[in-house]
Amino acid sequence: MSDYIEVSAKTVDDAVTKALIELETTSDKLDYVVIEKGSTGILGIFNSKPAVIKARKVMTDLDVAEDFLRKIFKTIGMEVTLTSFMNEEEGCLNIDMSGEEMGVLIGKRGQTLDSLQYLVSLIVNKERDEYLRVKLDTENYRERRKTTLENLARNIASKVKRTKHPVSLEPMNPYERRIIHSVLQNDKYVVTRSEGEDPYRHVVVSLKREGRRDRYDHTGRYYSRENRERQDYWKS
Repeated sequence: MSDYIEVSAKTVDDAVTKALIELETTSDKLDYVVIEKGSTGILGIFNSKPAVIKARKVMTDLDVAEDFLRKIFKTIGMEVTLTSFMNEEEGCLNIDMSGEEMGVLIGKRGQTLDSLQYLVSLIVNKERDEYLRVKLDTENYRERRKTTLENLARNIASKVKRTKHPVSLEPMNPYERRIIHSVLQNDKYVVTRSEGEDPYRHVVVSLKREGRRDRYDHTGRYYSRENRERQDYWKS
């Protein structure tokens, strides 16, 4: 919600109209309280009092996200067009950005885009009871990156099978690590696991038979490496 502004005019209706103009919003998104109804006075001249209201713009999740982004773009001097919609089925707010030099907003391996998405998510969920996922994208980067990672996973799996040596991938965020895990989870010959701590946590691809050191834990329960790797997948 935005802060209230005080508006005065000849009548309440005039004050409401004035508030709509000042707040650049529509009547269905205006919340106002009448402070003074106003009066015409004697002969409409003497002792007349203006109508006074306090009004504010009702901000939806989409409004909050776009308002925050516009302030950022204005600060850094970028002209960016926002196209947003709420995917009710997935419970996700999708925001697509377009303009010149969008590579600046993507950054190296999408790091700037991820950071911007994280900030928008914090702002949107600040006063919400239920968490709303926010997806920020530009130039279809998310889908292109997903395709790149899927191809990378298959190529690395082929290399591991050929060389019989494990391969450690570059550090990735949880979403990207899940893509790697998902692509190779049904591969008969290789297995994936995540190692390290963020922001350096990364995926390791190795042969399934490599170091299959099954053991028992301190309770005497049978505990195989495959079980540990399956748990690691869900923590990734």
